[in-house]
Amino acid sequence: MARIKFGTDGWRAIIAEDYTFENVRICAQAAARYLLDTGAAEKGMVIGYDTRFASEDFAAATAEVIAGNGIRAYLCDRAAPTPTISYAILDQQAGGAVIITSSHNPATWNGFKMRTAYAGAAPPEVLAVLEEHIADIQAGREKVKQMALPEALQKKLVIKFNPVPDYLKQIASLVDVEAIKAAGITVVVDAMYGAGMGYFPTILAGGNTRVFEVNNVRNPLFPGMHNPEPIAHNLAALVVGIAQHRADVGLANDGDADRVGMMDENGKYVNQLQVYALLLLYLLEVRGKRGPIVKTVTTTAMANKLAELYDIPVYETQVGFKHVGPKMVEIGAIMGGEESGGFGFSGHVPERDGILAGLFLLDLMIKLGKSPSQLIEYLYSLVGPHYYDRIDIQLPPEQHETTRKRVEEAKPARIAGLKVIDTDTLDGFRYCLEDGGWLLIRFSGTEPLIRIYTETTAGEKVQAILAAGRKIAGL
Repeated sequence: MARIKFGTDGWRAIIAEDYTFENVRICAQAAARYLLDTGAAEKGMVIGYDTRFASEDFAAATAEVIAGNGIRAYLCDRAAPTPTISYAILDQQAGGAVIITSSHNPATWNGFKMRTAYAGAAPPEVLAVLEEHIADIQAGREKVKQMALPEALQKKLVIKFNPVPDYLKQIASLVDVEAIKAAGITVVVDAMYGAGMGYFPTILAGGNTRVFEVNNVRNPLFPGMHNPEPIAHNLAALVVGIAQHRADVGLANDGDADRVGMMDENGKYVNQLQVYALLLLYLLEVRGKRGPIVKTVTTTAMANKLAELYDIPVYETQVGFKHVGPKMVEIGAIMGGEESGGFGFSGHVPERDGILAGLFLLDLMIKLGKSPSQLIEYLYSLVGPHYYDRIDIQLPPEQHETTRKRVEEAKPARIAGLKVIDTDTLDGFRYCLEDGGWLLIRFSGTEPLIRIYTETTAGEKVQAILAAGRKIAGL
């Protein structure tokens, strides 16, 4: 029997191998038990899904289990982005949500995300409880209860609804949409065949700004890309679109649209760490916000430098919005984000929102009157140039412990000629370097991968630092 374990953001597995209707129902029963035990069951649960293979069917199976436990399920009537579904928790005043999505994973994967009543990722302590319930069900100590969907609909234990209109109203309250529509810029958006398709054209319709969308049909195979993750090697169609339409900027969202990617007017990728810094600069300089920020260990040191310039505190967490979201709520953060391209903002759900982040980037361009490449120049005038890259290496499960032990025992004094001035193990193994940069070796929480990251102020050393990370890991 498959061991169901919640990673960085939910449980993910390969469809028809471990990701089966039986296992999805087991997860749904655990979620129902959690709501019943915590007294949140009377509020009901939102259930949403993305555009992956059979996601709507797995969502329907989840709704049948929730209803079978006597809990009302608010079932989305269409595929929707994760932030849209999370916002629906507040709109429906529900006790939480289940989202059927595997986010950026390759096409053969699907997943099960849990959101709690605060409209953000379930924190680690909740996930631990879910895993205990799952173990009980798998051991036969608890049974999965379910009610056929037609019966549940008739009894109004399942209510279908459209989550989009209220989400769009919320977005319009958070960003100057009219200014973006009036600006007359040209934007190309890569929907990556995902749940965010149609959002930017809808939000920005009716003005002088033109929006062209690519990869904006449902295709669960995600052709033309390795996986629906908005990073450079997956964005060939966006590069073509920017050139074809002579666009001012390119934006991309991942499969469930909780992440954003950006390309400048020349089709050059703006990396995720630069995007974090630009969004923070937008909040501080354009919006005049002040308050603490949250960043994961994989995120840019430029945030720390901007925070020092604007005299705001920085809090660092492990990777995953199950850590970032609760911390944002705890400290009243104006922003939280991570290296994957996921960013959350105050006044909204404590959840990654790739659509809102994309609109903020457009507003930053307009308010400062700068192209994306000019924004990077301006950012570097404040914090200095920073260079980043990451490599992902497949790591078979049988090599995991050996590799981890090797990294644990490594104590490098220098990396690519730079002195190691500090190390920490908050999430992975991070080596802080004398130039203000860092190297991080981290085992993925959602895939059988080891990730090696670096950010440095010495651009010529990026590849040498990554090579040193591979050597430390023995890969």
